[in-house]
Amino acid sequence: MTRIVIAGGHGQIALLLEARLSAAGHTVQGLIRRPEGADDLVAAGAEPVVFDLESSTAQELAEVIRGADAVVFAAGAGAGSSAERKYTVDLGGSVLLADAAELAGVGRFVQVSSMGAGAPAAAGSDPVWVAYLDAKTKAEDDLRRRKLNWTILRPGSLLNTAGIGLVQLAPHTGGGSVPREDVANVLAELLDQGAALQQTLELVSGAVPIFQAVQAWKG
Repeated sequence: MTRIVIAGGHGQIALLLEARLSAAGHTVQGLIRRPEGADDLVAAGAEPVVFDLESSTAQELAEVIRGADAVVFAAGAGAGSSAERKYTVDLGGSVLLADAAELAGVGRFVQVSSMGAGAPAAAGSDPVWVAYLDAKTKAEDDLRRRKLNWTILRPGSLLNTAGIGLVQLAPHTGGGSVPREDVANVLAELLDQGAALQQTLELVSGAVPIFQAVQAWKG
């Protein structure tokens, strides 16, 4: 049994991941900004921890995650948020969690990024989308320079359909979509198998069972 802390614990992928991990016997804590989301985490088998990534210090967060075996950054400013909050949450929150992981001695860090990160947004894109991709890119760049056992996962377009359990997990997939449930299951396998260390991988639906797709990045 391991203890895993998930930042952005009330997000759709995070709730699915919490349920999967807790069902497997892990101790799961989810960081949430608003206490009214606590019941959803409890229903998923996770312990809610009210913690605001935008108004706290790395030392404060380090005390929360100290003793954890892994952390997952699944936070995001969300739809309808401003370009400014893309930087304070999608970038600033990831940097804060990575700083805290280093302070607390938590070596395993899995970051949920986005397809399209690592390159500028297309010309003429909405300014908020431009900021979002830029924030995700900068968060990835920050994580890569650290001496953590990091993995960066870039899902394609997210679907609320049931997971199919078949994916393509590769440095470049050429785009595509993927159910949120499959993203959560891939994250769980990355943690369970200790796979894809120091790797940046894109994820879309494909033809390979999730366990095998992750296992290919082990060792």
